[in-house]
Amino acid sequence: MRTIPDGGALLSTETPAPTPAHPTTRTRPRLPLPLPLLIPLPWLWAGALFLLYAAVAVRRHQLLRTTGYDLGIFEQAIRAYSQLRAPVVPLRGEGFNLLGDHFHPALVVFAPLYRLWPSPLCLLVAQSALLALAVVPLARWALRVLGRRAAHVVALGYGASWGIASAAAFDFHEVVLAVPLLAFALEALGRQRWRYAVAWAAPLLLIKEDLGLTLAAVGGYIAWKGPHSLGLTTAAAGLLGSLIEIKLLLPAFNPGGSYAHGGNLSEGAHSSLLATLAFAPLDALRPDIKAMTLVLVFAPSALLALRSPLALLAVPTLAWRMLSQNGFHWGTAFHYSAVLMPIVFAGLIDALAQWRRTDHPLAARHIRASLATVLAVTVVLLPSFPLAQLLHRATWSTTAHVGAARVLLARIPDGATVAASNRLAPQLTSRCEVVIFPTFPVGGRLYQYRVKRLPPPTAEWIIHDRRAPDAWPYPTGHWPYSLDRQQAELASAQRKYGYKVVAVRDGVTLLRRA
Repeated sequence: MRTIPDGGALLSTETPAPTPAHPTTRTRPRLPLPLPLLIPLPWLWAGALFLLYAAVAVRRHQLLRTTGYDLGIFEQAIRAYSQLRAPVVPLRGEGFNLLGDHFHPALVVFAPLYRLWPSPLCLLVAQSALLALAVVPLARWALRVLGRRAAHVVALGYGASWGIASAAAFDFHEVVLAVPLLAFALEALGRQRWRYAVAWAAPLLLIKEDLGLTLAAVGGYIAWKGPHSLGLTTAAAGLLGSLIEIKLLLPAFNPGGSYAHGGNLSEGAHSSLLATLAFAPLDALRPDIKAMTLVLVFAPSALLALRSPLALLAVPTLAWRMLSQNGFHWGTAFHYSAVLMPIVFAGLIDALAQWRRTDHPLAARHIRASLATVLAVTVVLLPSFPLAQLLHRATWSTTAHVGAARVLLARIPDGATVAASNRLAPQLTSRCEVVIFPTFPVGGRLYQYRVKRLPPPTAEWIIHDRRAPDAWPYPTGHWPYSLDRQQAELASAQRKYGYKVVAVRDGVTLLRRA
């Protein structure tokens, strides 16, 4: 090696020896990543929850646990939409337009899918997909602000929450459209993307008349935390939209010319509207089932959602439910709490994100303890609600009674007019015109029927299940009386209207009008 001076530095002129070639060394091709690593975490959870919800919903239908009220009703409406007709629903009454019950023109989005797959299973599977889709924005938001472990806890907590489980295991209802829309709107609120939040929440007006109040709550939150003009405009649109639907549109479609559910918010036991308002705070907590439901709504978040102002978005739904005169609205069953679960878990994420942004030395420990508590509450509540049905042996076995019912249902031809028991009705709504046996004329208010002076039945077939676990349409709490009443109705159909018994199997009776 030789060197030359250059400003006091020695520069080497030696040429480095070439690296010997190794013919046996080759660049290994990069292996494709496993599928779970290619799909984002939120979508993996959505896929898993979809399979879970669909398994529960489909199996319930196969076991004759779905009902004409509500699955059969919504299938008749969506079937009419798919045939470009008005949503006239025979299960609710002759010529009854379902837009006179609740204002839900957004149901038309299911019509193309139902046209391709005309089956009640189409609606149950679509509902499962929508409920599962709502986990995507929630888990994505948690992943961004709290980390991967927190995203898993939020996704599991939402997916197994009792409000979602109860909706997934109860027929079909229009509010499932609102669940993912609210979840995406809440994520946008958490990221302070105000216009996106309004865009996601605005379609709530077309899903159900009371959801305009939730849209107004979204607007109020934006006016508080973001641009005042956008928030106030959104709040005004929500309030005005609900008012127009309740006062104008619903009465226009309803045969009685009034809002079908107005009686649920009537004065009730109080003598005047002023007394009703004065006692409203106490009435919202009486009877005890109301207080229990209010606690259970926020329990999946270990009550931490109450520390976030986003929890205020649950107030409109909780207010009309707790002040309603309809006892079904007070409890944890059915679909009524589905729209609350995205709000609860958005509040949880927001509350924990506030700790993540602080310099408190115990912040990280507090977040870990909170997530552990949420996970524990999820595990404790899970066996008490419908998702636990998947672990029951009876869910996966078909009884002789179900088999007998299916044999008789198969004897009814397509296109026939059928009067069916409540739990047999959705087995026929995709191929027959179905009414509830016995058929009652629909009056002005929901569930108020005149038992006397019934019109002659027009159904060609009657199929009745005396072993059904509910007493509908007879008075609840009077099952022995109702059982006798059902037999009397069947005897009357034969004696007065000429129906002949075609077959009887395991408590299921099939009759045909001569």
